[in-house]
Amino acid sequence: MLILGIDDAGRGPLIGPMILAGVLVTKSQESKLKKAGAKDSKLLAHNIRIKLSGIIKQNSISHKIIKVSPEEIDSSENLNTLEAKKSAEIINYLNTKKDKILVIVDCPSTNISAWKKTLLSFIGHKDNLEIKCEHKADFNYPSVGAASILAKVAREESVSSIKKQYGNIGSGYPSDPSTIKFLNENGKKFSNDGIFRKSWATWKKLFPESKK
Repeated sequence: MLILGIDDAGRGPLIGPMILAGVLVTKSQESKLKKAGAKDSKLLAHNIRIKLSGIIKQNSISHKIIKVSPEEIDSSENLNTLEAKKSAEIINYLNTKKDKILVIVDCPSTNISAWKKTLLSFIGHKDNLEIKCEHKADFNYPSVGAASILAKVAREESVSSIKKQYGNIGSGYPSDPSTIKFLNENGKKFSNDGIFRKSWATWKKLFPESKK
């Protein structure tokens, strides 16, 4: 049986994309990744994540990374549903349709059973799949940890690219004073550049006159 781990990065920020990644591995490849240190990306320094991302890509059958733009997030009715769609897109892309695959997804919703049902509705070929949706899957399964690393590295690359163009945006999270400072000073100026999530409460509070 093959294993497909899926996780996200950048779900909560005001600035930049959300990233989802999937990593398809054999059991022996997963063991190698575990020995190499693949685990929840939040527990790793960024230089280690970058190093591991190369190891993950070399020691997996295949992988898929999806960027979800702020515009797409703003136009969706529900972030959990959008993430279910994108997770299914990864599954549909990586599914060999012949091998038995254990799919493990780090569930973004508090209601695991309802979210799994939504996820299943977007999956094209299910016959060869066994699907687990769990909280803290990135901590408990090396394949999901590997996916979290690829997602986090891609998210940091996107943030770096935005910083090169716009200056100090901070981390992009609403709790970051540097991000709020950047929003106050530049939000209106760059409001049409597609970097902000205008459906977020912090944006609406700062710019109540703007539409998402």
